[in-house]
Amino acid sequence: MLLGPSDPVPVRPRRILVTGCSGSGKSTLGRALEARLGLPYTELDGLYHGPDWVPRPEFAADVAALAAGEEWITEYGYSLARPLVLPRAELLVWLDLPRAAVMRQIVPRTVARRVRRQVLWNGNVEPSFRTFLTDPDHIVRWAWRTHAEAAVRVAQAQERRPELPVVRLRSRREVAYWLAGPVAALTTDDPRTAGSTGTP
Repeated sequence: MLLGPSDPVPVRPRRILVTGCSGSGKSTLGRALEARLGLPYTELDGLYHGPDWVPRPEFAADVAALAAGEEWITEYGYSLARPLVLPRAELLVWLDLPRAAVMRQIVPRTVARRVRRQVLWNGNVEPSFRTFLTDPDHIVRWAWRTHAEAAVRVAQAQERRPELPVVRLRSRREVAYWLAGPVAALTTDDPRTAGSTGTP
């Protein structure tokens, strides 16, 4: 079931997945949904990356525990995590922004994080600017190269879960419209979110 930014969400979801390429705004949307729906948001990058960017050996167990919960929001990312979270999800939100729009978001974000030495997950910070040239998996190059892969993941998810509602959002304007419209409508009679606003 593929929905657009103005389509009502069929049921109030308790477990939500957000997908899109790196830099598309998954964590921003996850936090916005957390604030509006009262569901806890967990960033998968925080479970995956240990100190010095070393993958945490507990990652799969942590994702399995997350997926078993009754209420959550997280990303539909990491090949190890996807089979664990998809069967439990009640809604998949696809940030299908054009590559140019993603670049306009991820480049300034990456630069700002590096300049400010912003601490990310488990004490990690963005690497030096020269890694853009030396590391083929630098986050900006990775986002450019893997931009089309989100569409493939969504198609695979739809094959496995044809009944799962999928909301496709193609711009920041559509994201804002969806939050202020269909998402806000879900909170109307929910006492947990009575104080939420529809402002993105």
